[in-house]
Amino acid sequence: MEQHDILARLRELADPAYQTFQSALIPTIDPQRVLGVRMPALRRLARQLRGTDEARAFLARLPHQYYDENNLHGLLINEEKDYDAAVAALDAFLPVVDNWATCDLLSPCAFAARPAALAEQARRWMASDHPFAVRFGVGVLLRWYLDDPWFQPEQLKWAASVCCEEYYVNMMVAWYFATALAKQYPVVLPWLQERRLPRWVHNKTIQKAVESYRITPEQKQALRALR
Repeated sequence: MEQHDILARLRELADPAYQTFQSALIPTIDPQRVLGVRMPALRRLARQLRGTDEARAFLARLPHQYYDENNLHGLLINEEKDYDAAVAALDAFLPVVDNWATCDLLSPCAFAARPAALAEQARRWMASDHPFAVRFGVGVLLRWYLDDPWFQPEQLKWAASVCCEEYYVNMMVAWYFATALAKQYPVVLPWLQERRLPRWVHNKTIQKAVESYRITPEQKQALRALR
């Protein structure tokens, strides 16, 4: 299956009704660049291509034209079992990621092998000039470093430091702090009590936290008073 064959297969899998629905969810993407391939079909294709020469050739060809190609690219990276290879693939891919959905599907299985190294790698992504690389780095902290023994209070500073004018970065930071409240409430609460986050991120964090079933009624009441 060569590059044009992969695209032909994606076209075969496309669902026009889903294309319309999906395009509305990713406003940063021209609808003409969305084929409308559903995620289960993309995952099956990624498993079929995993480890093949066709997959390696596809991963080497950037940027892609279609949103669905980018999603397939991300799913192939997720299948990578070697940590260093996964990081290298992400370093090549993250600068061309242009939407939240592709960014958020990235979660390589190789990350589980190197949790200590991954934290510093996330910090490097958060220092990127590319907003979706920054969003991904914060997302790594959210997925991997809010539970003991890997959570460290200084990681809250890392996430807060990336707040900027980019909506999709700030949204991830708010999501991170809201999840951190659910898991590390006593450590995170002072960040809101002392209003150490930008106003928008502060308020969005509280909104997301009070919508969470993992936050107790008493905690929600205290957070509402901090709006």
